[in-house]
Amino acid sequence: MINKKVLYREILDYVMIAVGMLSYAIGWMIFLLPNHIGNGGVAGLASILKWGQNIEVSNTYFVLNAILLAVALKVLGLKFCIRTIYGVLMLTAMTKILGYFVPNPDLLHDEPFMAAIIGASFCGVGLAFGLSYNGSSGGSDIVAAIVNKYRDISLGRVILLVDMTIVTGSYLVLHNWEQVIYGYVNLIITSFVLDQVISSSRRSVQFLIISERYKEICDMISKDQPHRTSTIIDAKGYYTGHDIKVVIVVTRQREASYVYRMIDDIDPDAFVTQSRVMGVFGKGFDKFKVKKKTSQKNQQKV
Repeated sequence: MINKKVLYREILDYVMIAVGMLSYAIGWMIFLLPNHIGNGGVAGLASILKWGQNIEVSNTYFVLNAILLAVALKVLGLKFCIRTIYGVLMLTAMTKILGYFVPNPDLLHDEPFMAAIIGASFCGVGLAFGLSYNGSSGGSDIVAAIVNKYRDISLGRVILLVDMTIVTGSYLVLHNWEQVIYGYVNLIITSFVLDQVISSSRRSVQFLIISERYKEICDMISKDQPHRTSTIIDAKGYYTGHDIKVVIVVTRQREASYVYRMIDDIDPDAFVTQSRVMGVFGKGFDKFKVKKKTSQKNQQKV
């Protein structure tokens, strides 16, 4: 029997990846490409070939990503690659559609700086949506995902480092350092927007709940959110001298409103504090990304 929640999450992932690719396509095709502003990754290489050899960007983008995906399949796993293939196909299709319906966009043609800012914002949101829902647009996203899998390094920073070389290479075609600088602006804003959207979706909060009906609250959390649990600490009120129970719950920020509603339904007189936590690692949250040390036994053999 198909689990409805799992099916809903799968459908939501693919819908949001498509929305992300649409956002990226708008930023690239409407604002960056027609204003000769360099982009990063495979899209940047496709732009360079478009300006230099007039090769259709959708064709270059698809072929280069096919090569990258073939290499990355083993490292990132089939699930990520399937969704990335979907993302690549969606972005390829959307670039073709935009190229057909808007063949000569001239928005902000005389204002390249604004074009760089707006285009980068669309691209950053698009990349973040893809990565947040377990997919990507391919290109340097794949490189960033590989590095982020093993190291706790900002996705935006990895993409920025990889893409700087490509944007600098656009000078070979454009022969204009001013346009290259606009490309740098594009990369910086894209990486900033990407990190902001990604981090906002991963932020976690911690609740301290003091209530006489703590058992019902814990039962409700475990029942309605099986991927979350709670911890009970014995405490004592200083003023009253009574023994009390303190419930600790850590959850995603987007789930905080549910916790408040649940507590209000069970015990409106409960005492609740909420605080933001810098990082949460473990089951149901982020994974540890540390370099594993060589075992002592292996060290003795050396």
